[in-house]
Amino acid sequence: MLWTVTALLASYLLGSLPTAYIFGKVLKGIDIRTVGSGNVGATNAMRVLGKGPGITVLLLDILKGFVAVVLLGSYFSAKPVLWQEQNLCIIIGLCCICGHNWTIFLRFKGGKGIATSFGVLLGLALKIEGLGIVIGILIVTWLFVFVTWRIVSLASIIAAIFLPVACFFFKQPPLLLLVSIILCVFVIIRHKNNLARLFKGQEDRLRFK
Repeated sequence: MLWTVTALLASYLLGSLPTAYIFGKVLKGIDIRTVGSGNVGATNAMRVLGKGPGITVLLLDILKGFVAVVLLGSYFSAKPVLWQEQNLCIIIGLCCICGHNWTIFLRFKGGKGIATSFGVLLGLALKIEGLGIVIGILIVTWLFVFVTWRIVSLASIIAAIFLPVACFFFKQPPLLLLVSIILCVFVIIRHKNNLARLFKGQEDRLRFK
């Protein structure tokens, strides 16, 4: 039980590392929560800090999810934990995303979880057959919507809705299907303000500084 709790806590803390906030403080001495959209994520980092730092934040947020699943998952699966490796990695991934969305380091105000969720899925694809196809569908869906409308939030919401649908059709493990539904709900909840602006036609398109 102790190893299980340690695994979940370690993953949550890894996900909680607020990369966009750190970059804002280091590069411009600003609190990224007070500028732009106020979101602690890669899209706001691109708007506020510029393309280079924004892309770096994006890659680091993806890396958090990937490392949580691949390294922490592999390490703790060798310990006496409650679940076998595949299920442990799925739950560890979910904890990492929760850490990013509700980071303890910023009073539980974090990002929206898109990049970190993508990193988690990439890590899980190394362990779960057929998940790579699901990821491919999500990438194509996200790119199509983004290239067409240049709205990150819209692309992210639609891709999130496709996630559980693709997991179902490509017969992914039941726990992953359940987590994919949870992640879809997370994305919609975290984008509620974006949805309100989308319905009003007021959502900003991504522009680089």
